[in-house]
Amino acid sequence: MHEVRRVSTPSMPRLAAASLAGTAIEFYDFFVYGTAAALVLGPLFFPTFSPVAGTLAAFGTFGVGFVARPLGAAVFGHLGDRRGRRPVLVAALLLTGASTVAVGCVPSYGTIGVAAPVLLLVLRFLQGLGLGGEWGGAVLLTAEHAPAGRRALWSSFPQVGPALGFVLANGIMLALSASLSTAEFARWGWRVPFWAAGALALAGLWLRSSLTESPRFLEIDDHARVPLVEVVRHHGRLVLLTAGALAAGYAVFYTVTTWSLAYATERLGVSRPVMLTCVMAAVLVMGALTPLAALLGDRYGRRPMCMSGCAASVLWMLPMVALLATGEPLLMFLGILGALLAFVTMFAVIAAYLPELFEPRVRCTGAALGYNLGGVLGGALTPLVATALAERGGRVPWGVGAYPSGIALLSLACFALLPETRPVPVAADPVTEPLTG
Repeated sequence: MHEVRRVSTPSMPRLAAASLAGTAIEFYDFFVYGTAAALVLGPLFFPTFSPVAGTLAAFGTFGVGFVARPLGAAVFGHLGDRRGRRPVLVAALLLTGASTVAVGCVPSYGTIGVAAPVLLLVLRFLQGLGLGGEWGGAVLLTAEHAPAGRRALWSSFPQVGPALGFVLANGIMLALSASLSTAEFARWGWRVPFWAAGALALAGLWLRSSLTESPRFLEIDDHARVPLVEVVRHHGRLVLLTAGALAAGYAVFYTVTTWSLAYATERLGVSRPVMLTCVMAAVLVMGALTPLAALLGDRYGRRPMCMSGCAASVLWMLPMVALLATGEPLLMFLGILGALLAFVTMFAVIAAYLPELFEPRVRCTGAALGYNLGGVLGGALTPLVATALAERGGRVPWGVGAYPSGIALLSLACFALLPETRPVPVAADPVTEPLTG
């Protein structure tokens, strides 16, 4: 047993703010593609398809980003477990930012033919690769600096980042779609949010330049030679359980933030600005409530919060679809908000829960792999499946609500098989006290 080194701790608010800003930028890059896929990419890159088939094809390229995320978790997890959490943040941000800017530069199908969707596919893969590494580095740097009794609270700030990234991405899309004609938006307006990713990436690199390395990483004296091999060999069951547990959150989130945009604008005739406003308002409320849900996780435990969120998802997704099908903005907002509150009950504590489940020497790989495999199971196919189900459904596409509800039941079973990890309060130094797991 090696001697634990005492490591200075930076200001937690400053560290949390830098992590939040970084994840907001990374998820902005990821979400702006999802919004564009729902609103405009189908006709531009798959014009020979019918409107529904074009949307399905655009959502197919959207799903490729999720498939790439576990690979990014493995690659950047190796870097994080071997070289430190901090280098992961820089490398992942550069990759995601560059590939997002490049998406905005890809000519349409009408200009370069089949090369256009192929390039879109490749760049979406690179986006997912970068995002697969981002989450692990950001949450570990925060969780491994945080005092045990408030670990869920401080770790929740990187989890607020996706909400801010989503609002920023959709806010820019909303402003452009409201101020430009349909032809102008299709010709060049949709590209502006992708180009803006370059400036945001540079801002993120500046914010992260002053971060210090995680004290938990500096305490490790026996680094895993090949972290992925060790995770698969010794923690394979844990990775599969965490992936299955998190699938519900992804299914719920992308049903209400990606599929609903396409459904409301194409099938219900709701204007883009109205629908984007409904979704953004609900996401803002969700982001504001994330730290509060995390505080409850510190008080009552990680697993009870996650299981409560799963149960709420099972019960709410059918009413959500019924409210969405009314086409009434206030009712649509309430339906989406209820689903996102169920989501945040789970995901507010995940940034503390997953690191606590894995031992320090493979924590970056294990936590990121479980998190991003959950994205494949719950997020990659959700817009595709929901679009297909809505096309076959009647006025109210009940099948769309049943799909995430079924996934939430599976996730509930997985959470039931996972242990609780909330640290038992002890008189210990909050800097050197190790994470559980």
